[in-house]
Amino acid sequence: MKVIIPVAGIGSRLRPLTHTAPKVLLHMAGKPILGHVLDGLKGLKIDGVIFVIGFMGEKIIDYVRKNYKFKSSFIRQKELKGLGYAVYLATRSVKKGEPVLIILGDTVFEMNLKQVIKENYDALGIKEVDDPKRFGIVELKNGYASRLIEKPDRPTSKKALVGVYYFRSGDLLKKALGEIINEGIRTKGEYQLTDALQLMIDKGVKFRTFDVDGWFDCGKPETLLETNRHLLSKIKKSRDINGSVIIPPVYLPKNCLVEKSVIGPFVSVGECAVIRNSFIKNSILGEKSEVCHCLLDSSLVGNNSRVLGKFQKLYVGDSSEVGLD
Repeated sequence: MKVIIPVAGIGSRLRPLTHTAPKVLLHMAGKPILGHVLDGLKGLKIDGVIFVIGFMGEKIIDYVRKNYKFKSSFIRQKELKGLGYAVYLATRSVKKGEPVLIILGDTVFEMNLKQVIKENYDALGIKEVDDPKRFGIVELKNGYASRLIEKPDRPTSKKALVGVYYFRSGDLLKKALGEIINEGIRTKGEYQLTDALQLMIDKGVKFRTFDVDGWFDCGKPETLLETNRHLLSKIKKSRDINGSVIIPPVYLPKNCLVEKSVIGPFVSVGECAVIRNSFIKNSILGEKSEVCHCLLDSSLVGNNSRVLGKFQKLYVGDSSEVGLD
C-alpha cells in the first residue's frame, strides 16, 4: 500500500507564521502537525509514503528524513492547481493494482485505520460539521456515497469529507484524475479530488463511508489552538520548575528556560524557548522564542520571535480610570 500525503499548501490563513515555515511544520504538543499525522501511520503495512511538497518543501524533506524511517519519496508541485492535481502527480508513482491511502497533511486524525483497510472497501472518511460550506460534502444513498460537492454554496448535507480516503486499487483513481485534468474540468478554479471521486461514482465505483470522530482542523489560528488543547489533554504529567507555577496540561521541553512565570493550562512551548516573568495560557510558543514580562492568552508566537512587555507599579485613587499601552 502506498500512502499519499499532500503538503504543498501555503497556509495563508495562518500568516505570518507560514511566511517562514510550511503550515504542516507548525508545532503543537511537542511536535509539528505533520509529526502527529505520521505517528498515526504506525502499525500499518506501508510500502512507501509519497509527499507532495511545494513552498519550503526542503524543510519538510529534512524533518521527515530525520525523524521517520519508512520509505519516503517527495514530488514537487510547481503549480498550485488544487488537491486533485496534487494527488494526480503522486499517483504516477503508484504501481498497477496497488492500494492507496490518502491523508491530508494539515489535519490531525484519531481513528482505527487498520480496521478501514481490513474491511477492504473503497472508503471515504467523513464527519458531521456545523459549517459544511468550507468542505467537500457527501450525500448518501443506501449506505454508499451517491454525490460529492466541493465547498457548496447551498449545502444539502452536513457530512464533510475530512481528508482520509482509501482505495483498494489506485488504478481507477489515477484514470479519473487524468480525465478531469485532460478535459480541464475545474471547480472554483482548481482540479478537485471530489470531482474525480464523483466521476468514479458515476462509472459504478461504490464508496462506503466511515466516521472520523477524532478529526482536528489546523487551518486557522483558533482551530490550531483548539487542536493543541485536545492533544495536550492527553499529557498526564507536566514538569515542575522551581520559582514558577505550571498548571497542567502543558508541554515544556527540557531545554527551555522558565523563570518566575505562571504557565498553563494548555500551553505548548518549543525547543530552547525562554519565558521570564510572564503569565501564559492557551498558547503555542515556537522554537527559540522569547517571552518576557507578558500576559498571553490564545496566542501564537513563531520561531525565533521575541515578545517583550513590561509590568507597571501603580497607585490609583478612587473614581479613577487609567489606560496602559
